[in-house]
Formats: sequence, C-alpha cells, structure tokens
Amino acid sequence: MALDIKNILSKNLKVDYEKIVIKGFEEEEEKEVSSNYPKLREWDHKLLSYFKPFYSPLCSLCCLCTYGKCDLSKNRKGGCGINLEKQQARIVLLACCMGAATHTSHARHLLEIALKKNPNLKLKTSRDIQVIAPITTTVTGIKPETVKDLAKILDMIEREITMLLAATHTGQEGDSIDFESKALHAGLLDNIAKEIGELIQISLYDLPFGEEDVHFVEIGLGTIEKEKPVILCIGHNIAPGAAIIDYLEELGIEDKVEVCGLCCTAIDISRYSKRAKIVGPLSRQLTFILSGTADVVVIDEQCIRNDVLEICSSMDIPVIATSEKASFGLPDLTDEEPDKIIRDLLTKKYPGALIRDEDKVGEVAVRLALILKEQKKRIGLDLRDKQVLESIKECTECGWCNRVCPAMLPIKEAMVEAKKGNLEPLSNIYEKCVGCGKCVEFCERNIKLVDLYRVAAKERIKNEKFKVRAGRGPVTDVEIRKVGAPIVFGDIPGVILFAGCDNYYNGNDLPLMAEEFLKRGYIVVATGCSSMAIAFYKDKDGKTLYEKYHGVFDRGGLLNLGPCLANAHAIGAAIKIANIFAKLPLEKNFPEVADYILNRIGVCAVAWGAMSQKAAAIATGANRWGIPVILGPHGSKYRRLYLGEEKLRKIKDRRTGELIDTEPAPLHLIYAAESLNEAIPLIAKLCIRPNDTPKGRLIKLTHYIDLSKKYLGYIPEDIHLYIRNEREIPYQYKEEVKKILKEKGWKPREAPKEPSIL
Repeated sequence: MALDIKNILSKNLKVDYEKIVIKGFEEEEEKEVSSNYPKLREWDHKLLSYFKPFYSPLCSLCCLCTYGKCDLSKNRKGGCGINLEKQQARIVLLACCMGAATHTSHARHLLEIALKKNPNLKLKTSRDIQVIAPITTTVTGIKPETVKDLAKILDMIEREITMLLAATHTGQEGDSIDFESKALHAGLLDNIAKEIGELIQISLYDLPFGEEDVHFVEIGLGTIEKEKPVILCIGHNIAPGAAIIDYLEELGIEDKVEVCGLCCTAIDISRYSKRAKIVGPLSRQLTFILSGTADVVVIDEQCIRNDVLEICSSMDIPVIATSEKASFGLPDLTDEEPDKIIRDLLTKKYPGALIRDEDKVGEVAVRLALILKEQKKRIGLDLRDKQVLESIKECTECGWCNRVCPAMLPIKEAMVEAKKGNLEPLSNIYEKCVGCGKCVEFCERNIKLVDLYRVAAKERIKNEKFKVRAGRGPVTDVEIRKVGAPIVFGDIPGVILFAGCDNYYNGNDLPLMAEEFLKRGYIVVATGCSSMAIAFYKDKDGKTLYEKYHGVFDRGGLLNLGPCLANAHAIGAAIKIANIFAKLPLEKNFPEVADYILNRIGVCAVAWGAMSQKAAAIATGANRWGIPVILGPHGSKYRRLYLGEEKLRKIKDRRTGELIDTEPAPLHLIYAAESLNEAIPLIAKLCIRPNDTPKGRLIKLTHYIDLSKKYLGYIPEDIHLYIRNEREIPYQYKEEVKKILKEKGWKPREAPKEPSIL
C-alpha cells in the first residue's frame, strides 16, 4: 500500500523503529503474559490437603528484622506476630525465590547475548518435537517461536518473583499454607526459567535437541592432559566457555589447549565441542583447583566456591570473572584492550579481572593460558605435593576434622594410619569427600586436608577416566508415543530423575541406585552434577553405566538430559505423556495436567546431595506438578517436607463422580531418606499410581517387595495398602503377603478408572 507523506525536509536523518502503526491497521493491544496465580493457588491448597507440610527448624529464632532475635519456641510469637510454623514456611519461600531468581537471571543473560548476536533468532525445532516448550505452554498458553517471544515470558517471571519476595517482608503473608503455595509458585517459575534458558542456549549454540545417539565425553581428573595449557571453566553459563572454544578454533589450535569444566558449564561446553572435557561435579571443585593443574580459571555464575579467588591467588592462577553476579571484588576491565588486560594479569597488578564481554574473555583466557604454560614449571607442583605429605606429622589427633565433617568421614583415623606410613585410608577419604573444606577450616594445625586426600590418592586419580553421554536435550514425541501407555498403565514400572548436587557421603550411591533400577526396566534420566556422578563408576568389564545402557527414553534407558536447566526436559516429558498419550490440551491447563501426572504417571525424582537454594526450587517445582522427590540425608536441613499419611486415601473417580478409597500413591511429595537402603525401596513405592492396571501393579509391587527384602530385610508392612485384589500379589511372595493381608484385615477394592484430586 502507498503512504502519502508530505513536507519532510531532513539532513542526515536516521529512523530507528520496532513497529509502525498505520491508521486503520492498528494491531490489537498485546495482553500481558500471566501465570494466573490465583487459579494455581487453588490447586496448591488441594494438593497440600493430601501432603501436609512437616517442618524441622534448624533454630527457633527469627533474625530477619530490627525487632531483634525473636525466640519462637514453645508456641511463642515474634514481635510481628509470626509463629515458628509460619517462619519456617517463610524461610522455604525465600530459598525457593533465590533459586528461581538465579535461573531467571541466567536465562536473562542468555537472552541478552542471543538478542545481541541475532535479534531475529528462531528457536530450534525438530520434526520429532511438536511442542518445544511444554512447561511454558501449559502455564502461559504461549507457544514461543523466537527469542523475542521468550522475552515476554521472562518479564512475567521477574514480575511474579518480585511479588513472591514481597510476601516474605515483615507484616505481609500470615498463613503457612499460603507461604507454601507461594514457594510452589516460585518452583514453577523456576521451571519456566530453566526451560527458557535451555531453549535459548540450544538454539544459539546449536546444541543437541532430542538426539538419542549423542557423543561420549571424557570425565574425571585423570582425563585432563596437564602437558597442555589448561583453561578451567566453573559455573553454569555456557557463553564464556563457548567463546574460548570459538577463539581456539579461529586460531586453529583447538587441539593444543585443554578446555575443561566443573559443574553445569562442563556439561554445556562438552555439548558444544567434542574436545571439551569434564573434570567433574561440584564435589571435585576444591580438589582440582588445589592440584594446580589449571593455568587460568574462568568463572561465570552459580556453584562457585566463595574462596576461589583466594585459593587461586595463593597458587598464582589468574581468575577471570564474567558476570556481575559473581564479580569477586575484581576490577572491571571489560572496556580495556586484551593486550593491557593480559599485561596487568601477568605482572600481577590484579589477581584477576571482571570481563563482561564473552568474546573478549575467549581471547584473553586463551592467550593468557598459552603464556603462563610456558612460564609454569611442573617441578614446583611436585615439590608442593611433597610439602603437603610432610604436613601429616603436624596432626595432633584432636578430632575436630571428624566432628565438623558433614559426611561423618573417619578423617582422624585416616591421619593416624598416615602417620604410620599407610596412605590408603586417606586415599579412600578422597573418593567419599564432598569437597566442602570444613575440615581444613577447623584444623588447629592448619593442615590442608582436602589437598592431602588428593595427594594420597594420586595414583588413583591418574586412572580417574570415565565416559558420560553428552547432554541430549528434550525427550522426543516419537519416544513418548512409544512408552506413554506402558508408563501410565505400569508395564514400565517408572521413570526416575536423578538431579541436584552430588555432594553426598559415599561417591557410589547414585550409580548404585541408578543401576538397580536400570536393570529392572525403569527409565532413568539424569541432569547436572547427578548426571556426572553416575559416570564415576565402572563395572567389572570397565564400562560406565552410560556405556552399558542405551540412551533412549525407553525401558532400561539411561539419559543425560543436560545441565541443571535440563531439569525442565524431565518435567516436560511428563507433561508430554499427558498431552500425547491422554490427549490433554496444554494451553493454560496446569491443574488438569498436574492432576494427571500426580495420579497416573509413575515418576519420581531423587536429589541426593546437600543442595543449594536453586536445587530447593527445582525440587519444589517438581512437587507442584505432582512429582514426588526423595532427598538425601541432608534434606531435612531444608526445614520442610511434604508428607502424606500411610492409610487409604479418598479421591474422586471422574468417570463415575464417586469418592472412593484408594492407595496413598504417591505417599509423600518430598521426603528425606536417611540412607541408600531406605531410599531404594521408597523410590519403587513412589512410582506406584492409582491408575496402574492389575498387571502394572503386579510388576511394581514385585520390585517394591524385592527391593525391600534386599535392602531392608523384610516385606514392607504397608503392602496391604497397595494390593487391590489377589491377582496383584507377586507369585513368589504369595504366602507371606497373604499372611500380612489377613493380619491387617485387608479387603479387596475397586480401582478408580479416572483417579483425580480435582
């Protein structure tokens, strides 16, 4: 159409616009994106009527305002009127808000990079994946196609996190269940933020998107080639690591420099480049830095030790910070020329630098590592290791190391043996150490104990070479169509997600749990540090579980979905089962989808290590979808669990409209297990659902009883709650189970056709 424009006279005119509105052709005003929290709150109250919050305060004081330290014990109230129950719920909400804000800020950073590099970037698609953002679509009704679409959703998340944080202020929310509802909402916002961040990085860096046959990645301290310059990336943001790899490829020296990572950055750079290596998960951070292997350390955001600059400075390792969220007091040299930054770091004018331009980070890190490698003498590190061993003589056997170790490792006893010349116990400590460094801080002789474990295990570390599949991204629709019915009906006994940090006692816990369920035909998916921890184990043939089991979302499959952000894919898979198999519409249909997952999809998550606030948000977000989560022995320190009652539960059969008695399945929404022996049978139990067919229930009960007998030594006492008729009793346990049923006064009952709590 022609435009009639008159009387314009200009010189050097520049017009910059995003949208032109022509009279008569005005666009409809865009509606504000919303999650519709009031409707979701109704679901929360219904959910929490079945799963009651249980609080375990770390202390009974509230110290959040200037009323002072209010003692809330013995049913006392604080100066603002708050009691201990409400205060614990408030603290949980704060933790979940921190976690949600962390992933949201991460997604925002990736969005800004994407808009800078390609403002019209379209999100990656696949013919095997119809809905690329199932969480976002279910909650907001939006099916994003470009990064600009994601910007609107991020605006919504940031707006609602602000509302949730405001509720924690003194004199705001006054009900514990509403605090919990807001915590669940923070978890859901965290889900959406993770999905957005993952979609952006997959699209911007062309990462795997639902690929079954992804490449293997080398993982472990022993895989790092120390002869080369070593650049270590720590954190969770792919951008700096990708820029380092790009610069190396630009120079054509990608095989001359070792680029490795810790935590989720490691997973992402190894998705981006097959040459990148993974040192390991969070628990390996302190050990690897103290080894002096890295020539340059690049930090981005999340899960960075607070003393990383202090430790690196003591070893003359320059640190490059790349985010305002983790600046570490370093000078901002973003606007300086690379030559000047390198000169300042080489002359030790600064111990490191904050560089907010990822491309400049790539150049500086590579050039710096090449120069420092030439200067560094490995003999100095060998001498340092000898000095570390000499410190054994300083031990007074005071026992402080044992008292403060969160994993309760026998450190003092290992030191006693080491003084006799036996380093084996110290070497064993290395394999179980969670890398927190508390033993070092409390040692009255200032012995660098964590470093000592590493030196004692030096020969073992040389052989610490494992393989993990690269993060594959989402589960495809093709895979869902194949397994939807078997999962819902119980023929595939369950889907288990291992997520969260790996800093737990006994490094073999996660691989042992994973293999126990893999060989029984469960589908196992893993993300973040847990996906790495599962790789640190080999069978008698020298194979890791990733080499031993296939990577397809099907019976007996082990999938590495990717970094922490990829937890969104695990929830997305459950959503897609409801959508593809049950034909449930997604758009703004959260309660229906969550109700379906809770009552019909046998999925359970395990977060075994002591975790950060963002892991609390991850777990709470899963809970809102009706997905139960098992925490490890440190889990009660989060102060709140969601526990159900061990008795028959009344729910609605939507086909008949009647309220009927059914099993408490899942029994709990979030539960802290004290040991691996307690956790494994519980995982099997939490995969039981009211919708199981008789055959499916028989399969699930067989595993539940098998695992209870294997790890606890007896048939579970609550078995009568889960048997609806005698056909569901596992044949090999028929006589024993019938005896229990008779003692409990068990009677057969009908299974609901369409179980629901709505």
